[in-house]
Amino acid sequence: MSSSPLSKKRRVSGPDPKPGSNCSPAHSVLSEVPSVPTNGMAKNGSEADIDEGLYSRQLYVLGHEAMKRLQTSSVLVSGLRGLGVEIAKNIILGGVKAVTLHDQGTAQWADLSSQFYLREEDIGKNRAEVSQPRLAELNSYVPVSAYTGPLVEDFLSGFQVVVLTNTPLEDQLRVGEFCHSRGIKLVVADTRGLFGQLFCDFGEEMILTDSNGEQPLSAMVSMVTKDNPGVVTCLDEARHGFESGDFVSFSEVQGMIELNGSQPMEIKVLGPYTFSICDTSGFSDYIRGGIVSQVKVPKKISFKSLLASLAEPDFVMTDFAKYSRPAQLHIGFQALHQFCAQHGRPPRPRNEEDATELVTLARAVNARALPAVQQDSLDEDLIRKLAYVAAGDLAPINAFIGGLAAQEVMKACSGKFMPIMQWLYFDALECLPEDKEALTEDKCLPRQNRFDGQVAVFGSDLQEKLGKQKYFLVGAGAIGCELLKNFAMIGLGCGEGGEIVVTDMDTIEKSNLNRQFLFRPWDVTKLKSDTAAAAVRQMNPHIRVTSHQNRVGPDTERIYDDDFFQNLDGVANALDNVDARMYMDRRCVYYRKPLLESGTLGTKGNVQVVIPFLTESYSSSQDPPEKSIPICTLKNFPNAIEHTLQWARDEFEGLFKQPAENVNQYLTDPKFVERTLRLAGTQPLEVLEAVQRSLVLQRPQTWADCVTWACHHWHTQYSNNIRQLLHNFPPDQLTSSGAPFWSGPKRCPHPLTFDVNNPLHLDYVMAAANLFAQTYGLTGSQDRAAVATLLQSVHVPEFTPKSGVKIHVSDQELQSANASVDDSRLEELKATLPSPEKLSGFKMYPIDFEKDDDSNFHMDFIVAASNLRAENYDIPPADRHKSKLIAGKIIPAIATTTAAVVGLVCLELYKVVQGHRQLDSYKNGFLNLALPFFGFSEPLAAPRHQVRACFGGSGFVGRAFLCRAGSRLLHSLSAGEGFCPCVPVPFVYPLVHS
Repeated sequence: MSSSPLSKKRRVSGPDPKPGSNCSPAHSVLSEVPSVPTNGMAKNGSEADIDEGLYSRQLYVLGHEAMKRLQTSSVLVSGLRGLGVEIAKNIILGGVKAVTLHDQGTAQWADLSSQFYLREEDIGKNRAEVSQPRLAELNSYVPVSAYTGPLVEDFLSGFQVVVLTNTPLEDQLRVGEFCHSRGIKLVVADTRGLFGQLFCDFGEEMILTDSNGEQPLSAMVSMVTKDNPGVVTCLDEARHGFESGDFVSFSEVQGMIELNGSQPMEIKVLGPYTFSICDTSGFSDYIRGGIVSQVKVPKKISFKSLLASLAEPDFVMTDFAKYSRPAQLHIGFQALHQFCAQHGRPPRPRNEEDATELVTLARAVNARALPAVQQDSLDEDLIRKLAYVAAGDLAPINAFIGGLAAQEVMKACSGKFMPIMQWLYFDALECLPEDKEALTEDKCLPRQNRFDGQVAVFGSDLQEKLGKQKYFLVGAGAIGCELLKNFAMIGLGCGEGGEIVVTDMDTIEKSNLNRQFLFRPWDVTKLKSDTAAAAVRQMNPHIRVTSHQNRVGPDTERIYDDDFFQNLDGVANALDNVDARMYMDRRCVYYRKPLLESGTLGTKGNVQVVIPFLTESYSSSQDPPEKSIPICTLKNFPNAIEHTLQWARDEFEGLFKQPAENVNQYLTDPKFVERTLRLAGTQPLEVLEAVQRSLVLQRPQTWADCVTWACHHWHTQYSNNIRQLLHNFPPDQLTSSGAPFWSGPKRCPHPLTFDVNNPLHLDYVMAAANLFAQTYGLTGSQDRAAVATLLQSVHVPEFTPKSGVKIHVSDQELQSANASVDDSRLEELKATLPSPEKLSGFKMYPIDFEKDDDSNFHMDFIVAASNLRAENYDIPPADRHKSKLIAGKIIPAIATTTAAVVGLVCLELYKVVQGHRQLDSYKNGFLNLALPFFGFSEPLAAPRHQVRACFGGSGFVGRAFLCRAGSRLLHSLSAGEGFCPCVPVPFVYPLVHS
């Protein structure tokens, strides 16, 4: 049942705001129109193109179409405490059209526990006005304004999405009914200590363009039956991955041509390689071939209003171990709103009287609830805990809920990813002390300092512990920035004896600014660690943070030595590669230090906590290795754009990096040839031939020589080699079994004819010639017309396919052929190489691939080389954006996921600092905000090993010991090292006498 439409000037925010809420009348109304944005830069919207340099990593998550819709959406964020500023930060980084910050309340000491854009000198000032200029710096494309007036209809009507945080339920309902009636999308978010709540209403008809954000699947067809329904069988090289209800389209089917170009059809999965489609009994006979591709079909979804959903809620589970929690908390939060409305404040921390009153209110709410929602047994202990912590304001909880809420805003704007339908509740009660008697009301009283919001939950003892912690943060990228922000808010390393050491050797690039929120455009080229450390000192001047610029690894163990690690309380990884993670894991195991591990991939994220002698280590379990592409597939039989892009990357390395490195070694290392000849297989031949080409056969003297080389190489790769391949294996070639050779995954290629007027052909020559010139220190050119003129005079020798050329069909054949080397050819090469003395002073310039500089010709070469090869094999080409993703091995990233994941990391940090010893209090987590999906589990226990050792002088002769994985004794014994019985080894426990 919905209420009547609101009158034009009626206050939607309610007539009696409570002190401290975002609707507090403590500050006068400034304007009913948002103030002029102060960042003074370009605006997002239809008049502006997408800045791919800034949004590149996010574009790989959302896509261009969703990003364009995002850029036309104006968003209101009401409530600028810790949760509101987190949401605003994430959506401003995301690149919406404009953001308006609304808050009528003033900054309190407790706000500083999580509101990272408030300073101590801001106490008593309006939260929105103070936060506005600091948030505006995050993205020059997004105008950010502050508004302190009432939420009236005229004002609300100017937004596509409204976000309410820390708002009384009465006001939520008023705004919710208005937004639902006008098609304005609504997100309501709230955090109370260790509890969080999220609600979404995106209207009665929302068009969802893509529910999961995954790349559409495709598979090669091996058979289609003429039947009702027709059954499609895919090649058994890999499972098709489709699900029943998916829609697919077909192309390149021979015989049953009716499938090609048909409308997307719904499928029913029959097995990992088969599925059924429509009635094919009247179609032509299937002969061979075909590609089936998944099609993302838009669908409509409908939401109930806040009022309707409050009575009949649908929940998204965050933790299946707490299956009944959402329904209980749904009642608890309603009771909490009643308590706040009656008292003008939340329940006092650890106050039994207030807790009892909240339980009474919850009983009444439950009694009034509809039968489907009413709880047979109200969890009064849970409600009491809600009362104990409701006055708290924790940065990690705000980071988690704020990351989720901001992602829901992006879903509302873009129609990309499945929204939360419609309620989400979260709690992290495992963070409370294991000793239930440890917290008292006195310990949780406010101290009128910046940590009051956290002390209200955990008491003053934990605050002191946090301040004394010494932590090593490895990495200052997206996760590192979020960790530093949270560390500053919770007070980690902010006290006497505390310290955070952060190391990162990288400098800031433009593409970092979209998600590494401690950096600004004027910080580009500066060191990440120094800049991040300076930024968090602005957030909390008390934080003791030291920045380093070192890579972690064996070469820096003189810096991060025994003394360094032994003084640490823990390590937090913020790394982007597995090797570095495993190295840090080994160091933490050796020194017995807790490790907080996390990572993101687009909307997916994971968290792992490693506790010495309690949990398994990071390296104890590993993902399966990535499936590699067979060499022969890359060289001769590509069938997907991924193959041609990998081939192009190999070309780049083989043309512009490896030969130059080998030449420089040949010229400077007298033993280079001797070492090269000891290499396995055909490597000596390949290396010396490359040196000969670089120094003798293909060494250019002028820019024109580079253009000639590029043209010749074009003909070699896209014409001559293909003609040779077709000479060996003609289009009508049959296998020994009589099947067509060019079938299944083998696509029959065709040679290309060079055309200087073809932009792609000229792209290749321009890029290849310039890169080739760079390796020799020659000056290139960007004058396409001049290069086209030079090409007119290039003579290309006629090519005739040769007989007797062996082309390997499989990697096994290739390995067998590589076992033998022509020694006479090696001697010939050695004799023809010029002596290094004759080339004194000459050197080459190897080129390291850099994907993010659009002016260096690197991606120009990759895109052209890949798409030309794709044309050879009739593979659909890839645009520059997709090519950069695949060839550059870019990790898609978005600020929302990073914020949510780091929030979970810091919840585990609370437990680590308190010294929790119960395994089930820790939580490893996985999330996918696109679905949305959340999975939590307790870490696997550390393995226990029985070890027999002889301790001659210690009285332990012949005894067996139980040794936790990771202890130094176990490492010593497994490595066969000697063991001194006079040195005590902790965590080794006698088991039985032998």
